[in-house]
Amino acid sequence: MSRPEASDNISEYAPRGSSEFYRHGRAGAALGEGSTPKGDLSRLRQALGPEPEVVHVPQPGRRLGWFAAGFAIALTFGIGIGWLLIAGLPAITGKSPASSTQTAENSKPPQEASASAVAVPAAPVAPRVAQPSAPSAAAPAAATSPQLASAPPPSARAPTVCGVTDTEIRFGISAPFSGPAKELGQNMKLGIEAAFNVANANGGVFGRKLRLIAADDGYEPSRTTGTMAQLYEKDQVFGMIGNVGTPTAVVALPYALDRKMLFFGAFTGAGLLRSDPPDRYVFNYRSSYAEETAAVVNYLVKVKRLAPEQIAVFAQQDAYGDAGFAGVEKAIRSLRGGNDTPIVRLGYQRNTVDVDDAVAELQQVQQQRAQLPIKAVIMVPAYRAAAKFIEKTRDRYPDMIYTSVSFVGSTALANELMLLGKKYAAGVIVTQVVPALEGHSSLVLDYKSALAKYFPGEAPDYVSLEGYVDATVLVAALKQNGAQLDNEKLVATFENLRDLDIGLGAPVNFSRSEHQGVHKVWGTQIDADGRYQAIDLQ
Repeated sequence: MSRPEASDNISEYAPRGSSEFYRHGRAGAALGEGSTPKGDLSRLRQALGPEPEVVHVPQPGRRLGWFAAGFAIALTFGIGIGWLLIAGLPAITGKSPASSTQTAENSKPPQEASASAVAVPAAPVAPRVAQPSAPSAAAPAAATSPQLASAPPPSARAPTVCGVTDTEIRFGISAPFSGPAKELGQNMKLGIEAAFNVANANGGVFGRKLRLIAADDGYEPSRTTGTMAQLYEKDQVFGMIGNVGTPTAVVALPYALDRKMLFFGAFTGAGLLRSDPPDRYVFNYRSSYAEETAAVVNYLVKVKRLAPEQIAVFAQQDAYGDAGFAGVEKAIRSLRGGNDTPIVRLGYQRNTVDVDDAVAELQQVQQQRAQLPIKAVIMVPAYRAAAKFIEKTRDRYPDMIYTSVSFVGSTALANELMLLGKKYAAGVIVTQVVPALEGHSSLVLDYKSALAKYFPGEAPDYVSLEGYVDATVLVAALKQNGAQLDNEKLVATFENLRDLDIGLGAPVNFSRSEHQGVHKVWGTQIDADGRYQAIDLQ
């Protein structure tokens, strides 16, 4: 009989039944049974029974292999769970790691940068989860996770747009909020914010609130580059609305065009913003200075029966005054049949009330033209300079007709003149690009209601009414545009905006070749109480 090989653990290799043999042997001896080699061998075989089993225990090398395999399975299982946690938590919470988000946003140029609320959270999607080498209970759950399945791949995410988040749209205005023309900027801002507040109270535009950020340029071109840079680079506005002034537009407009920014509803009628064909990103609500001055020249010649030579121009000595004078010159030339007889131009410096040179020049002209004196002055000024010019000439020429374009600031002009006395105010004509404030049109009533609700104590004003109209048209375009907003899409929306009725009495229309919404001019005249009454300019 063969014996089992030696082992470190001897008890594991002991043949079964050996203890039985010794018990039988001792028992036989006790009974006096004889002990012979043959009998002992027989009893030993009976005690041992069948051939003994050899228990095969794995060698130490095999045990190490199983241990390594188990460790590999556990490691793979742990990696899979880790990826699931990394991928799932940002999608569930809506947040991405702060460091990567900040780096991505800070590296974008201003036009592409945006608040983090717009971008879809940057989380790894299901296809990126590593497949474990061994079956894992977490893997099927990750494949069907609704959070991971709903996250679009990076290429499908909406691009960020400057000034647009999922909660707001930021617009900028560069205007005078200090200096002699500050009332113009303050009232334009007031009207825009009144309309924005109305829209925001009704849920905003596709859930986004409208916000206006203002920068003070003091009505000085030298400050305008700084204000535009502040609004675009620091405040990161989506576009501009209601910028005040022509000389400042000379600087602001190229800045906006170079960056493909929307430049909407500027408070100026200058031809600078009315190129033919129109600049792609520039849209105007109001009539031009050429249209305003043409309307008043027609009124003076055809209604008041003045000769074109009896009309002079008092204009600011800058791009604003130049634009207004060019409008008068063009209108008079058309009435003369092409005659280029010079038109008297009187001037003053911007942001001053120094009109003495203009007054002296008018006196000299009147002396030279005894047979055909000046009987009307078309003004293209700011309100304080206009009031000062009227103050210094009214007593000398009591029958003089004074008219002004809308930029003057109608309410501020009337207030300045009434402080001087009723005789200075009564009869002064101002062309308007919005309906009369004393009227009862739906638009004017809505404007007054919004002003009373959001800015109690503020008096209705033609400039703030124009700001309200600007913003109302913009809101209509934003709603027609849809929830996905960028400059190019909004431009296309404006160019397809037709027959918009906001209660003006004239529809608002834009097209690819027409970026001015309205061409209507309203006539108003100050009465003895300092209020504007509507007049017919035809």
